[in-house]
Amino acid sequence: MKVVSGGLIRKLFPKRKDWSHKGDFGKLLVIGGSKKYSGSPILSAIAAYRTGADLVTVAAPERSANIVASFSPDLIAYPLEGDFLNPKHLKTLFNMARDSDAVVIGGGLGREKETMKTVLGFLKDTGLPCVVDADGIHALAGNVEAIRENWILTPHSKEFKTLTHEKPEPNLEDRTRLVRYFASRFNTTIILKGFVDVISDGNEIFTNKTGDPYMTKGGTGDTLTGICGALLARGVKPTDAACAGAYINGLAGSLAAKEYGPGMLASDLIKFIPRAIK
Repeated sequence: MKVVSGGLIRKLFPKRKDWSHKGDFGKLLVIGGSKKYSGSPILSAIAAYRTGADLVTVAAPERSANIVASFSPDLIAYPLEGDFLNPKHLKTLFNMARDSDAVVIGGGLGREKETMKTVLGFLKDTGLPCVVDADGIHALAGNVEAIRENWILTPHSKEFKTLTHEKPEPNLEDRTRLVRYFASRFNTTIILKGFVDVISDGNEIFTNKTGDPYMTKGGTGDTLTGICGALLARGVKPTDAACAGAYINGLAGSLAAKEYGPGMLASDLIKFIPRAIK
């Protein structure tokens, strides 16, 4: 078992060449949101930008997409007709994926039957590296054969149980055993979020000890997916992206917690991503 350290971050963020171009550092597609939830895709998208992604596009149902577009001029938002993701959106999503280097999917989508069907349909047919979280993990429950090697799954304990039917106990030995076993079985990379994050690709296993108890706030998982998505979009391999993403997210959360204490928000964490990387 290895502990993730800042050395990996330095390796993944070398000095950029002077003649770099827009797109050289990744184009990310974020699929998330619904009539009820709009914050999740916003947090993922801005976290990806703060991690260095060049272009981030959010595809979301209309109400969510309109909120995303009005939130920041940095965000590109594509409205999908209706209140929830449904199969008629698949053609548009695949067209958007063709101009993307990686995908983040799941946050705020909801668990309507048609939405779950659409998420699964997209994931089965895309070959892009993906970060799958939240409702995306629920869509994969019972359909684990769809999981691919170039993905990162980012469950918390309840989502891990939904996916695997095994509940991780709050001790490191049990969690590392389960994560390594299911990462090997699914042939993918898993981050089991917690006080200590456990990360495995089925072969190696890593623990990440950055973070803070004040990171219980909603949205700190969305920032993690955005950070990991930005790294995947740059071509970083899933295991390195998962380890670096957990480290950066946790360190940014710790820095934000020192400033805001129990009043820390996920949007506060995002402000500290550049400092964490630096």
